[in-house]
Amino acid sequence: MSERQLFWLGWLAALLPLVTTHLSYGVSLWEEQIPACIPYWADCVSISRTGRYGSAYWLFKSLMLPACVLLWWFWWQSEGWLRQQGLKVSRVMMPLALLASLALATYTLTLGHANDHFAVLRRIGVAGFILCTYLVQVSVGASLYQSPVWRWAGSRVLALGTLIVLIALLTLVLDLALEQDYEQWEDAFEWWLFLLLNGQLFLILSVQRVGNRPGGIG
Repeated sequence: MSERQLFWLGWLAALLPLVTTHLSYGVSLWEEQIPACIPYWADCVSISRTGRYGSAYWLFKSLMLPACVLLWWFWWQSEGWLRQQGLKVSRVMMPLALLASLALATYTLTLGHANDHFAVLRRIGVAGFILCTYLVQVSVGASLYQSPVWRWAGSRVLALGTLIVLIALLTLVLDLALEQDYEQWEDAFEWWLFLLLNGQLFLILSVQRVGNRPGGIG
């Protein structure tokens, strides 16, 4: 894959999940399936609810499933890019990337089904996607950080990854401390975590862009 193709693949892989969730929110709101509110603030709706009813049900699935494939493809191409820079890549990076995509696909396919078994699969899918994606991003950051030339980039990727995991841990602490009062903020944290996970892709993409520029690093 050419440098230009990798660049546009990265943009599409990062944007499509974000566009899908926000577009589904807009459609659900337009069809009056959800209340008008700010998803990134308290007392709103979960990402799941935006794609659970009406036209948004089909929209969410039709866009998110291709996003699963694109995300895996982006990580696969990124692994090749890291090797081209002469960096050591963790063996678990691509298996984790595959698991992340499969987890997101599982969540997407089971969304909108009321059966308890599907509810369990959705929770596993969400948790698996967040955990595996985070670990893939840490693998990329660690690969970059091991090289003096790329250490600046690795430190930024790892710093954002640290922020993501701190927010995830904060949600657990707040859930235990506030109990029922935390429910009004739970959905907002979900939106923020999803935003940051995709935002990490833009950061990694910008690193690749710098390295591929004429006269750039690498």
